[in-house]
Order: sequence, then structure tokens, then C-alpha cells
Amino acid sequence: MDPNSNDSTFAADADADQQFQTHENNRRRGIVRPHRASGSADENAPLLSNEASNGRQSLLNDTSSEAVEWFGTAELQGLPWWNRPSIYWLLPPFLLFTLAFGGIVIPKLNLIYNLLCDDYYASRSPENQDPISSPMDPGNRYDRCQNPDVASRSSLFLLYGSLISGIIAAFTSPKIGAMSDLYGRKKLMVFTTCGLLVSELLTILAAKYPQTVDVNWILVGYAIDGLCGTFIVGMALAHSYATDCTSPQKRNVAFGYFHACLFTGIAVGPVLAGYIIKQREPIVGKTEAVLIIFYLALGAHTLFIFFLFFVIPESLTESRQQAARESRKKELERLGPSSDIINRLRSINFLSPLKILYPTGPGSSPALRRNLILLAATDTIMFSIAMSSMGVITIYVRAHFNWQEWETSKFVSVVNASRVLSLLVILPLITRIVRGRSGTSGQSNSGSDTFDLSIIRIAILFDMLGYLGFSLVTKADLFTIPGVIASLGGMGSPTLGSALTKHIPPDRVGQLLGATGLLHAMSRVVGPAIFNGIYSATTRSFDRTVFICLTATFGLAFCCSWFVKPHGMYPAPQTSPSKSNRSHSLSQRSKTRRLN
Repeated sequence: MDPNSNDSTFAADADADQQFQTHENNRRRGIVRPHRASGSADENAPLLSNEASNGRQSLLNDTSSEAVEWFGTAELQGLPWWNRPSIYWLLPPFLLFTLAFGGIVIPKLNLIYNLLCDDYYASRSPENQDPISSPMDPGNRYDRCQNPDVASRSSLFLLYGSLISGIIAAFTSPKIGAMSDLYGRKKLMVFTTCGLLVSELLTILAAKYPQTVDVNWILVGYAIDGLCGTFIVGMALAHSYATDCTSPQKRNVAFGYFHACLFTGIAVGPVLAGYIIKQREPIVGKTEAVLIIFYLALGAHTLFIFFLFFVIPESLTESRQQAARESRKKELERLGPSSDIINRLRSINFLSPLKILYPTGPGSSPALRRNLILLAATDTIMFSIAMSSMGVITIYVRAHFNWQEWETSKFVSVVNASRVLSLLVILPLITRIVRGRSGTSGQSNSGSDTFDLSIIRIAILFDMLGYLGFSLVTKADLFTIPGVIASLGGMGSPTLGSALTKHIPPDRVGQLLGATGLLHAMSRVVGPAIFNGIYSATTRSFDRTVFICLTATFGLAFCCSWFVKPHGMYPAPQTSPSKSNRSHSLSQRSKTRRLN
């Protein structure tokens, strides 16, 4: 969807809410008053008017009053159970999806390394003598792939693959996110999963038929994966699905469940893959044992697509899809000839999807823009560190503590198990205590509240303490402790995603998460380059410098979080209707949306 339509969308949504509420209240009182649209808010003005804030406070203080109903509640209640979208439809197959994703990471790296090793010695040049075929090693005790040239080739190959998929995904991620607003979440999830399928298939062909399929075809797989958005967009679409069918007050917990699935897959997937390879290698050989993991991953992704097609209900109703397409059509008609493909290619702007983070015109405010930019910056910093730190930590513990695969796997499993515990137990428990059983206690439906911001700040603080611990610990037995402390910061990412979605209209959620996908794709390239470069430059002097830099980067995110103000959405209605009026208005509004 064209980001230029943001201004009119924010204005229309704000005006529609205000007009409907005012008209409804005046009609009940028997009076008619002219309506005045709200304009842009002043920087020094409060995010919500005093009248609206007092009205909300009176509702919260009245023990007999009910919580404000989310507009999606009435929309979903009329659907039969088997066609009613819920995160619990998506979570089990999504866990299978993440297990497959996590299970092939290590086998794919080792498979690429072995293929490049074979390709290196296949040249048969005088410099590339195969040590196994040499009479100096008659017992084949020497691993010919332990070669600096092979390691250098492998490192460059993986760098090329990361750059190809990351750069292409930076262009496609916002488009896929915006298209999900027009055509539903499930179709685009299938599209993203197909990219992973094709990438895995090309890897299998390159490993099974190395004489026919060159190893560079794996780079084509990286390109196709990037074209379909990579796993990053798959995660963003899962968040979009949760946004459609979860009230704003429970959204941080819902996002936390999906992050828990991701880290469970990263923790358990490699262990399962390693066990299967270890059991099958004596029977079928090394390469075939590794390929079994890819066959299982293909089956898991195919099963995920099956669930999306035939089991999981679509979260975005047909009426909302149609309304988004009509809005898109009107926007193209407004643009006129400048909307054709040629003119759009001429005026293409790589960063244009980020305009959703800076809405202007009626219905927006400086506080709203500040909140969106700061939350997106904080989210990008945390994602960049997550993508950069694991490789650095793996190299660091190998050099300092001589940790091999087993020790590193135990460390990764313990850290990610702690992260899953924080997402599945600690975050829902705190949310239940603070917000009550219904999840709506003490919070309005506009923007992130103080509770969201507190969770974000505490999570970043845990990350800072954990990475500071990495720079201080010198014993292998204690290195897992700061990892567990940092894992508690996992509560920050889902809460950040939830907070961002609360600042925009529902029909722009896909566009927003597409914009964050663009930022994640960029940080996926920039972050590892910066922090790996720092580690490489300081290895001989003080190799823990990278952990100090990572701690300082978390400090920057921590500072950003303190400039975010609660309830920073577009202006709320300037009336404070009674409980009955509010419920009636929301019900009527839901009916109107379904009719439209």
C-alpha cells in the first residue's frame, strides 16, 4: 500500500471516531451541535485532552463500570468457533515452522562448508593438493577441510548469501506487509514459506548432485528467500495475524508467545537435528544423514502451508480487505497518471515505506511521530544486537574456553530456555497481575501505556546487565549466568511490537510491520558487519571490547525508551460517554464497518 496515504488515513480515522461518538451522544440528549474536526496537535499539548482523560479516569475509578470494549470483539464474536481467528490456531503449526527453521541452521552451514571444501580441492591445482590422497597421511587422520583458504571461502560465501537475501528483503518486506492489508495474512504467509521451501530444495540438489548442480545455486536460494521476505517477514506476518484478533491490552502477551515459539525452535531444533545426524550417519553416511534434516524441514514447511490453507481461519475479514482495496483504488485514482508503473519506478524511494513512522496532517501530532520513531529505533537496535551477538559469542567462547559443539549447544539451549520461560510464564503473569483477568484493566485503547513502557525499559536493563556480565566474566563455568540474565530481556521485543501497533489504525498494521521488516533487513546486514568488525579489530588487544560496545548500544536504546510518552495515538474522541452510550456506540460502529 502506498505510504503517502498515511495522512488521510489518520485524519479520516480520527474524524470518523469523533463524529460518530459526538453524533451518538447528541442524538440521545436530543441536541444537535455542529462538529469541528480536530487538527494537528501542538507539541506542548497533552496527548489526550483533559476532558477525555478525566472521562477515562472516572470510568476506571468506578468499580461498577466495565472496561472499554475493543472494536474487534463484536466483529469476531459473531463468527462460528471453527472460523473465528485466534492466535491459538496459528501457534502450534508456527512452532513446527520454527523448529524446522532452527533445525537446519547448523547443518546448512556445515553442508556449505563441506561443499566449498570439495570444490576447492576439485581444481587439482598444485597449490590445492588433497592431503588425504597424499602418502604423508596414509591413515586419513587429517581433516582436509581444516584449511584457512577453505574457511575464508566459506566466510565470504555466507557473507554473500546474507547480503543478497538482506538487500532484496529490504525492498520486498514493506511491499509484502502492505499487501497483507489488502489480501489477508494467510496468503502472504504461504508466499513467504514457499521462499524457504525453494531455498531448501536448491540446497538439497547442490548437496545430492554436486557434479551437476554447482554450489553457487545455493546463492540463488538466498535470493529467492529474500524475494519472499525471509523469515523476518514470516514473523512480522504472524504478529499481524495476532494484531487482528487480539485486543491491544493483551497484544504484548500474544507477541510473546510467538517469540517463545521462535526461541524454542532455535533451542530445540539444533539439538534434534544433531541427534538425528548422529544416529543416522553410521548407516547412510554423513551427507545423506544431513540431508534427512532438510527432508524433514521440507515436510514441516509443507505441513505449515497445509494448515494455512485448510485449517487456520483468516484473521482479516473480507469486508476489511475490501475496504483496504477500495482505499488503495481511490488513492491511485487521486494520483492519476503518476500512479502507473513506469512513473512509480522513476520515483522509487527505497525508504518511502518508513513514512508510516512519520504521519502528518490532521489526526496526527508531534508526540505520535516521536513515539513511532523512538519505538521503531529501539526495536531496530535490539534486533540488530540479537542478529550480531550470537556469532561473536560463538567465536569468543571457542577462542577463550575452547568450547566445542556440545558445550556451545548447552549454552544456547539454557539461554533460550530461560528466554522461553520469561515469555511464556513471567510476562503473562505480570500482565495478569497488572491488568487483571480481562487484560483491559487500567488501560485505554489508544497508544502504549505506562505498563508497556515499563516492560520495555526493564527488558533493556536486563540486556545491558547481561552483556556487561559477558565483558566481566573470565571463567567458563560462570559465562552462562550473564546469558540467562540477558535472556530476560526477551520480553522487550514482543512488547515493542505490540506498542507500535497501538499507535496506528488497524488497516495499517501490515504496512507498519512491513516498515519494521525493512529496518530489520537493513540491521541484519549492518549490525553483524559493525560488531564482527569490532571483534576482528580488537582480537589481539582486548577482545571483550565488542561486549562493551554492545552494552553501550543497549544503553542508547534505554535512553530512547525514556522519551516515549504513554497514549500517543491520534487524538481520542473529545467526549466522555456513559457506559451504555460507549457500548452502544462501539456496537453500532462495528455493524457499520461490517456493512461497509
